[in-house]
Amino acid sequence: MIAAFLGLRLYSVLGQRAEHEEESIPHRFDAGANQPGQSAPKPAATPTPANPAPQIVGVLPAVERGIREIAAADNRFELNAFMEGGRAAYEMVLEAFWNGDRETLRELCDDDVYEGFVAAIDAREAAGHKLENKLIRVEETKIHSAQLDGRMARIAMLFVADIAAVTRDKDGNVVAGSLDDAVESRDIWTFSRNVGDSDPNWVLDETDEG
Repeated sequence: MIAAFLGLRLYSVLGQRAEHEEESIPHRFDAGANQPGQSAPKPAATPTPANPAPQIVGVLPAVERGIREIAAADNRFELNAFMEGGRAAYEMVLEAFWNGDRETLRELCDDDVYEGFVAAIDAREAAGHKLENKLIRVEETKIHSAQLDGRMARIAMLFVADIAAVTRDKDGNVVAGSLDDAVESRDIWTFSRNVGDSDPNWVLDETDEG
């Protein structure tokens, strides 16, 4: 898990390159990628555009069109950085939900998603239950859909992950699940941002099963 990222705002993981990722991440940056705030050296004869068109491979035409529209409207957007950040956000939100970390969820989610998570945490705590879940691995991440509706950008990502889940009662007895058997989870999470706002933060505004 990316515990070191907990407490950061979502823009920190969706708008910038992750510095410490596992080798299994399917979308990585080259070792020489620039850190935020630094400019890459540019050949004098062939200057690079400030916001080059994203390189998009293996997506449906409607998804590609949506990504290009978002990139054109938001000069902060960079596809590979978004995907790495989306994976980090997925791990952060899961960890926060499992641990009952309402503060982190408040920073990463919009009102509706936050209220749904908190209602589930409240019910769990009222029952005296505690989750002992573990994210074993993220097998796949990909863009599921992308659209720009007016000034609102929405990008849905599919996450396929193996998760071991255990629920214990107040005495520590297992009431459900097992850490020995991981179950495949397929989730589609949608992140949104108004590209006209000065606030650069993306938020999680919808969760669904894949």
